[in-house]
Amino acid sequence: MKKETETMSVIPDAAVSFLLDNLTQVLSYNYHLVANVKDNILKLQQELKTLQGLMNDFTKYDHDSEFIRQTVKEMKEVILEAEDTVDTYLLQAAVDSKRNWVVKTFYKLKDYPFLLRSSGKKIEDVGVKIGKIMDEKLKSRIDLLQLEANINLDRRGKSSEMPKVEEEHVIGFDGAAERVVRLLTGGVEHLETISIVGMLGLGKTTLAKMVYKDPDVDYEYMIRAFVYISREYDKKEVLLKILNSVTQSDSEVTKMDEAELEEYLKKQLEGKHYLIVLDDVWETKDWDKFKDAFPYNENKRCRVLVTTRNESVARHANRINNDAIYKLEFLPLEDSRKLLRWRVFHKDECPEELQSYEVEIANKCAGLPLALVVIAGVIFNHPKRADWWKHVANSVKDYIVMDAAQAIKVIELMYKHLPNHLKPCFLYLGVFREDFEIPVWKLVRLWVSEGLIRQAESFNLEDIAEQYLEELVCRNLVMVGQRRSNDRIKTCHVHDTLREFCKKEAKEENFFQEINKDNLPSFLSENPTIDQYRRLCINNVNVSDYLSRGPPPGKCVRSFLACHKEETQLEAKLSSFIPKAFKLLRVLEVQPFLFDRSPPDMCGLVLLKYIAISGTFSILPPAILNLWNLQTLIVNTTSRSLQIKAEVWKMPQFRHLHTNASTSLPSLATNSRQKRQKIMDDALSYKNVQTLCTISPESCEKEVFDWTPKLKKLGIYGSLSRLFEVSSAEPSLFKYLSKLESLENLKLMNDDVSSKLSALPPSRSFPRQLTKITLLNTLLDWKYMSTLGELDNLEVLKLKEHAFQGQVWKTGRGGFLRLKHLHIGRTDLVSWEASRDYFPELRSLELNCCDKLQAIPHGLADIPCLQSVILHCTNPLVASSARRLQVLRLEQANRGNRSNKFKLSVYPPEHSSGCPV
Repeated sequence: MKKETETMSVIPDAAVSFLLDNLTQVLSYNYHLVANVKDNILKLQQELKTLQGLMNDFTKYDHDSEFIRQTVKEMKEVILEAEDTVDTYLLQAAVDSKRNWVVKTFYKLKDYPFLLRSSGKKIEDVGVKIGKIMDEKLKSRIDLLQLEANINLDRRGKSSEMPKVEEEHVIGFDGAAERVVRLLTGGVEHLETISIVGMLGLGKTTLAKMVYKDPDVDYEYMIRAFVYISREYDKKEVLLKILNSVTQSDSEVTKMDEAELEEYLKKQLEGKHYLIVLDDVWETKDWDKFKDAFPYNENKRCRVLVTTRNESVARHANRINNDAIYKLEFLPLEDSRKLLRWRVFHKDECPEELQSYEVEIANKCAGLPLALVVIAGVIFNHPKRADWWKHVANSVKDYIVMDAAQAIKVIELMYKHLPNHLKPCFLYLGVFREDFEIPVWKLVRLWVSEGLIRQAESFNLEDIAEQYLEELVCRNLVMVGQRRSNDRIKTCHVHDTLREFCKKEAKEENFFQEINKDNLPSFLSENPTIDQYRRLCINNVNVSDYLSRGPPPGKCVRSFLACHKEETQLEAKLSSFIPKAFKLLRVLEVQPFLFDRSPPDMCGLVLLKYIAISGTFSILPPAILNLWNLQTLIVNTTSRSLQIKAEVWKMPQFRHLHTNASTSLPSLATNSRQKRQKIMDDALSYKNVQTLCTISPESCEKEVFDWTPKLKKLGIYGSLSRLFEVSSAEPSLFKYLSKLESLENLKLMNDDVSSKLSALPPSRSFPRQLTKITLLNTLLDWKYMSTLGELDNLEVLKLKEHAFQGQVWKTGRGGFLRLKHLHIGRTDLVSWEASRDYFPELRSLELNCCDKLQAIPHGLADIPCLQSVILHCTNPLVASSARRLQVLRLEQANRGNRSNKFKLSVYPPEHSSGCPV
């Protein structure tokens, strides 16, 4: 059945770019694999480039045209055929290249000519097929010209960089927030449930977040948690999320069952003021499952804030006081106009010639925030074109949401108006399980490996991917979970309704297929329909059930992803099923599965670009070098150390190494000078490595840093003393870091707490572009902070546990001129002297377990851009000094000397302060 609202296929544009990149890389780095079909590859490349230009023309036109849909369908089929043909040839050629001459000679006598030669002929045939399609469609340009004259056009220019909308800048909720804050901070001195009720799209979650961050609420409740419930949830996971917010839980807690977790949480909350937000509770039975975890706490003000679409849920959660139910109303006209302006122009201004359309749109939206932000996302394509505003104003009724069914229609419209480069990235978010906080660093690596990011001159793919994500956030399709200290997004997630749309659309596009508890039986049947899927994701089912029968061959599957809530031990015999079934894999994300050894069969997946695995092993074999396509390697191990036996610098596309252990790389020093020089020449010609985190100090050889001139993030974990030997006859290895001109993020983590580092090297030994430094267990004297203060570009400084020691820190004048974020972890510091001159750009200060510190320097109150001070488990005297600093800031704001945007957070409450050991 034809969908009511057709959308343009996301496959061709991204697939062509990715296939072209792959062919270029093969010709550059593995020419020997395709030497026999070089001419066919080059011809296919040329045909694809021409096809890409033709597609750029086609995407300017109406997606609802049958002509366009048919054209896109044909393009999609032939592009995927080309991809399959080329990948199959590369796999066969790579396997053949590894055979010894005896086996190869025997093999050639049998069917070798028919395999590689037939694959080469298929490459030639598919190139011819693409040529025929282009000839046919080029002749149809007259149809496109007629189409342009008769249909509404959505001409998309290149998407410019999206300005970031401040998440705290919420329009129209001031009165509502004030009312809910009074409900939370006033009233009875025991447990009470407060509810926010409203239809889909009114902004219940936005309001809940607003009051959760309110300074009065923050002051009242030092113990707080904000969790999403949604339609499908796991009670144990929700309880763990609450616990992680209110206390420092350990691995033993994660092993508890639901009943034990509930009782444990209740004990953690007993006798304390607390606020728990349960966002998006659907049914009364959902409330009943959690209510017993929240103690009554006589004479202690405690609140549970519930947001729900169902008023009966609100009344059921609080049967005593109906005044504790806040019904969210529609926005008035002026607030509607203001919200529309901020979402389109990111300021409270609208050009005069557009204001009549602005009023018309605001009136037709009837005060529904979701409709307003959706329309703002559509207008964003052409924010200053009056004809576009007029077109949108005439179509507002299509965007107004009154129920869940219409919500899907709105999402379809939002998706339709997305630029083509964002569509596959948005759909990809559906591979993650519901309510999963997606780590952005991992999402970015996956997008790049999947070929969803377009290369642009002078920008690396990872930076472009983060810009794509910011665009999706600005268009209200992705929610920000946390931001990093440098203000970049750390985690994100999508609303349930949006995720369901992604899954539905992706299935129709054969973009990905989720295997879950509902459809698992069909995948375990005798004849599962698996051949058409490019990506499989396994969410919240026992993967052993799926693998135990041996999954049938998936000739089209390029990605196998798992997103489980808990780690699962995988039997050794099952680990080989994945590479046997899916030979053309490019992405393998199986971190929830624990392997007892590094799976050797994985090294036969020569097309892999991304692999993420977990296990109890401590060695990765030399066979990893077979993965000549590999870009990202992520390994989590229970071992304290990890040995990588492969010379990864020989891998031409390698970009990122992420491990949780001290990782040893092969030493280049053992090679001959001639061989070492050859390795360096090859590595420097690639210049792709951006991340090494974390490697051992022993792996910090001069040659390693010579091999990674474009390194942006470096983490070193182990006994660090040799890196700081500045007086020995052998030069300190630390000085080699200064040659890393692209290094932005440096982590130095010492695992030998009995070994105090004697000194920091001079500031000139640090890379010049460093913006972030993290130190752990380095036990340095505070006087060496002046060295860090001399770093010109340092913006973020995280001093984790025992980074520095000593009772007094006198901050030197003239240092830390660009520092924006300072974190100080567990330390024996007692006295700290500083003023605004020492930290003129400081925006946030966080102290964690500084239980001996007597006060925060009052001079910090004079820093004009200081926005937040966060205290975890500090001395009550520090909390008192922070309150005085807060008062000073308020007085300055009242005099008009400072902005009143300042937040103080103290955890736990001052009357129960103390630092857990």
